[in-house]
Amino acid sequence: MLDPILLRKDLDAVVQRLATRGVVFERETFEALEAERKQIQTETEQLQAQRNALAKQIGALKGKGEDASALMAQSQAIPAALKALEEKLQQIQSDLSAILMATPNLPHASVPLGADEQGNVEVSRWVPVADAQGNPAGLPFEAQDHVTVGERLGLDFETAAKLSGSRFSFLRGPMARLHRALAQFMLDLQTSEHGYTECYTPYIVNASTLLGTGQLPKFREDMFWVGRGGETDEGSEEQFLISTSEITLTSIVRDTIVPQTDLPLRFTAHTPCFRSEAGSGGRDVRGLIRQHQFDKVEMVQITHPDQSYDALEQMREHAQAVLQKLGLPYRVMLLCTGDMGFGSTKTYDLEVWIPAQNTWREISSISNCESFQARRMQARFRPEQGKPEYVHTLNGSGLAVGRALVAILENYQQADGSLVVPEVLRPYMGGLEVLTPQ
Repeated sequence: MLDPILLRKDLDAVVQRLATRGVVFERETFEALEAERKQIQTETEQLQAQRNALAKQIGALKGKGEDASALMAQSQAIPAALKALEEKLQQIQSDLSAILMATPNLPHASVPLGADEQGNVEVSRWVPVADAQGNPAGLPFEAQDHVTVGERLGLDFETAAKLSGSRFSFLRGPMARLHRALAQFMLDLQTSEHGYTECYTPYIVNASTLLGTGQLPKFREDMFWVGRGGETDEGSEEQFLISTSEITLTSIVRDTIVPQTDLPLRFTAHTPCFRSEAGSGGRDVRGLIRQHQFDKVEMVQITHPDQSYDALEQMREHAQAVLQKLGLPYRVMLLCTGDMGFGSTKTYDLEVWIPAQNTWREISSISNCESFQARRMQARFRPEQGKPEYVHTLNGSGLAVGRALVAILENYQQADGSLVVPEVLRPYMGGLEVLTPQ
């Protein structure tokens, strides 16, 4: 959520920065509500002053033994008037909050301007063996897509469709083991080399948690709704399947004041993620690229505001390390203003090379949300001096397991239909070096 004080002090700048994201801020509505809020606060202060003045006058009259009934009648009418103003103020604040909850974060000054993904800027690329254009050198045979390669090794979409419908996958044998190996490798790397604390989190969260991290109210249709909590649960809130463990890991600090000495906090988790893909427009219906259920190893950092952009670069390196150790070519894209996520102020995408498509596909997004989520969650830290301040929150994929599996199937495929296991994964595969068709 944006800082309301910033909107009150420099609304023009906020409106202009939001416009670079293609967002038209409800300026007239906001200004009308703000004017009404100020008027109510003025009237409240006047009534409170009048109440205090009347109390003094009534006391003075009674002290002299004089009649104070007229003043007392005036005074007795004030509480009802104050309550009416308070109710109006609560409604206005609710309306203002609804606007802010639906408004995305402001882009950082270093983010390039652009309307969509065409405005993204390539920052770097890592290609062990490149062609003349700087793309990965092609395979010495015609590349097959990951579906063709994977189905020979235990990737089964027919069974998944029978069980659940489209956009689900079923893995058996070598594919299931390779998928598990990827997740374990990623977790081990982030915990043992990069200092993240491994967590196991719920896969179902309440609406308050999703409000805090920004999935609600804007992206409700992207979530899978599972019902309401039982009668013993507080408030019997609506509950949803998580679309990413960013939600649960970031929410660890919800309604919390963290000692400054504890920052930064680094968390990681391997979870399934559930997305309706309501806005996918029918893209990537074939294969593992865009599924309703997929696995991801997530990274989250909770930092001091002065350290969040250093942490962003650090997290980018942590995600890159996974791809480098897997030997997968990738490039780093700095997203433009029109292509960033709702809560982000700056985002890097890592895109891995997919030979059969002869293109790059996103495999990780790393974002700094600054205080946007923290303000919604009331997540703060206590500095050595002064009042508590909002932390900055960052999140990133380290990595999407299914898309990493896609990249391995396509980049490590062999002409005979077998698959070379990346060296770093072999300890997790019982020493297997090659997977052969079943």
